[in-house]
Amino acid sequence: MAQETIGEFDIEYSGIRLADVEGWGAYVTIYGPSHNPMHRNEVFPHQRVAVETVFPTEHAAEEEARKIAMTLLKH
Repeated sequence: MAQETIGEFDIEYSGIRLADVEGWGAYVTIYGPSHNPMHRNEVFPHQRVAVETVFPTEHAAEEEARKIAMTLLKH
C-alpha cells in the first residue's frame, strides 16, 4: 500500500489480489483534514476503483488507483 499527502489530504492507494479472478484490483482511500489528530476523517472511503478492470500486476493496479485519486482530488 502506498501513501501520499497532497495539500490537506492523505491518500492511500493499493493493488489488492482479487479472489474471484486472476489479477489485481485498484483500491483508494482519501482522508481529509480532522480536528482531532488521533482520528482520520475519510472523505472517500476505502473502495475499489476502476471496477471493470482487472490488472495483471499489483504495480499496475496501484498506478491506476493513484491516477484516479488525483482526479478525485481535483473535483
